[in-house]
Amino acid sequence: MLTLTDRFRLLQRHRLIPLIPLAAIILVLPLLFPSAYYYRIAALVFIFSIAALGLNLLMGFAGQVSLGHAGFMGVGAYAVAIGPTRLGIAPLVAFVLGAIFSALLAFVVGRPILRLKGHYLAVATLGFGVLLTIIFTNEAKWTGGPDGMPVQQITFINWTLRRVSTWYWILAVSFLLSAVIALNLIDSPTGRALRAIHDSERAARVLGIDVAQKKLAVFVISAVYASVAGSFFALINGYVTPDVSGFLRSIELVAMVVLGGMGSIVGSFVGSAVLVVLPQGLTIFHEYEHAILGLTLMAVMIFLRRGIVPSLAAVLGGTQK
Repeated sequence: MLTLTDRFRLLQRHRLIPLIPLAAIILVLPLLFPSAYYYRIAALVFIFSIAALGLNLLMGFAGQVSLGHAGFMGVGAYAVAIGPTRLGIAPLVAFVLGAIFSALLAFVVGRPILRLKGHYLAVATLGFGVLLTIIFTNEAKWTGGPDGMPVQQITFINWTLRRVSTWYWILAVSFLLSAVIALNLIDSPTGRALRAIHDSERAARVLGIDVAQKKLAVFVISAVYASVAGSFFALINGYVTPDVSGFLRSIELVAMVVLGGMGSIVGSFVGSAVLVVLPQGLTIFHEYEHAILGLTLMAVMIFLRRGIVPSLAAVLGGTQK
């Protein structure tokens, strides 16, 4: 029979334990917000955390580099813009269709691309992201061209979802659900297979793992995460431009994953929070803000080489997910 101490130790190892502090922070934060501006910043953190979560599954656990992942954010963003405006589809339906289309696109593109390795894979994904940005920019009849297009707000009966404080709770719950799905995936046989692939694809094949199938599966899953984040980004802004899928956005997502900690679910949130909140705080330095931001990120990566969360967990002697 398990003692109380044994039960407590088992509880500590439960996959969802890392989310408890995050949930507590999410509940307390609104009490500290003096204006709607802070709700918006927090909402953006949740949006980019969802996208970084998906990319972390691909990079941190499967070891596959993607420099064009913002392209899938663009697919989700333009889905909720084009669907209601051009096709007369309800925003929520367009939201779901955007995620499905992103999954299908990732499946078609991922089959040839994921056969590549190292910098060849990075360049191929970069080209894919650039191609999508070109399409969003040039197809002005559908996307509004470089100037972008408005996004219809979600309406329930006679109530339109506009208040940023409402978006805060919607996005917070969406992020937590995304994290739960990711944690369950990591602790599943598929997650263990992905970690084996990350360590050595050759050894994984020897163990009977279908490497190509697993890499394609996690690529599709990460694309859906990015599409969902892109749809939320467009809906909360009420407008979308090709910049949502641009190269710099893809690099920003990679930086969030690396900064927070590759292979860390909590790290995806922390990295996103740093890169969303820190530039806002540095605006007081005016023309020096970009230099200070760059130096800060360099210092973090020099002294916390594994990323913020894994490095701090190692120092404190704990575990991180």
